[in-house]
Amino acid sequence: MQVTETLAEGLKREITITVPATDLSSKLDDKLSSLKSQVRLPGFRPGKVPVSHLKKIYGKQAMAEVINETLSESTNAAIAEREEKPASEPKFTLPDDEAEAEDIIAGKRDLEIAVSYEIIPDFEVKNFSGIAIERPVVDVDDALIDERLKQIASSNRTYKDVKRKSKDEDQLTIDFVGKVDGEAFEGGSAEGFKLVLGSGQFIPGFEDQLVGSKAGDTKTVDVTFPEEYGAEHLAGKPASFEVTVHGVGAPEDAVVDEAMAVNLGMESLDKLKEAVKSQVENEFGQKTRMKVKRQLLDALDEAYDFELPPTLVEQEFDSVWKQVTDDLERASRTFEDEDTTEEKAREEYQGLAERRVRLGLLLAEVGNQNKVEVTNEELQRAVVMRAQQFPGQEREVIEFFQKNPEQLAGVRAPIFEDKVIDFILELADVTDKSVQPEDLDDEEDDHDH
Repeated sequence: MQVTETLAEGLKREITITVPATDLSSKLDDKLSSLKSQVRLPGFRPGKVPVSHLKKIYGKQAMAEVINETLSESTNAAIAEREEKPASEPKFTLPDDEAEAEDIIAGKRDLEIAVSYEIIPDFEVKNFSGIAIERPVVDVDDALIDERLKQIASSNRTYKDVKRKSKDEDQLTIDFVGKVDGEAFEGGSAEGFKLVLGSGQFIPGFEDQLVGSKAGDTKTVDVTFPEEYGAEHLAGKPASFEVTVHGVGAPEDAVVDEAMAVNLGMESLDKLKEAVKSQVENEFGQKTRMKVKRQLLDALDEAYDFELPPTLVEQEFDSVWKQVTDDLERASRTFEDEDTTEEKAREEYQGLAERRVRLGLLLAEVGNQNKVEVTNEELQRAVVMRAQQFPGQEREVIEFFQKNPEQLAGVRAPIFEDKVIDFILELADVTDKSVQPEDLDDEEDDHDH
């Protein structure tokens, strides 16, 4: 096998691999020999068919298989010998002249393969000890737990029937039938529905028009679905609901006590407090993790600047852009509605794509250099968690991942990334800062890798 470089421009590479006809013929003979015990031909005992006869019958098909196998084998060997890391799957170009192709298959001509690919750039992984990270931490004290318990009590409060007109925070028991253009629509009707006035459970204007109603009333509620409503066939359309009120319930005081805990399935109020504290700590811990990760990725993005494989950036941009445009289409919105233009949006998301590719390459290199690995146990646990999102189909989901390695790689990637981030955080200068719960809720654009 002979390898000739024909292009080395930035991260782009093109090489020509020449595989001698004698090598192809040798591989063809080996393949045909392995067929001898499998082929059954009239006039020949099993395993006794001469290779020369097999070549007449199966030679063209077998040589095509040999060439196909040689493509990946020779390309992998050539790139490994050059000590390069392809950024994506190399592209092959074979001779397109029919006569030349016939000669190659017949073993009369050497096989020339033109291979083009992009390489992962070389860059130095710097010392992480200089990265300063401020970790926001919320003290989950008794006052915070008591506040959360009051919220739980409020959301589980009971209602007592009253003989009066309804007001905000009352619970109505209603039947309703919704119509658009005079026709009832799917999901627009219900019987015995419990609606708390002021909860915002229904579209704007619906609950307001029921304030002041009493048991036995029948009212027509006219509303307009929001432009960004999830169901496209209803978005922005006026609708009319015929509502029958069967009862009005006044909210009883929300009391945090042993009875509430038992009603929620807990042994005691103390056990409920323990469960709530654990839940709140986990909730805040996840938010803290997100903010720390954001700081770290921002710092890494600031510290590294190296050439990126154009194809990887293009693939990442295409993926991001499709999601953006699909979201706009579903919401029936335009870039102008988002106070931007398509040109500005493309520029912004091009930068996001470059950031993600840069960070992805960096984290992969850090992980490889420091032998960060995802264990089979971690991978299986993640697959099971994915499967549990589809009750009744767990087995099918697990089998799907087992049969599709590329999909399994998608499960592995975020686990690997988190382990690499943990590795870097161990080396970085991380200090804790006490904050309030609302400080963890600052909204930020998702620029994480």
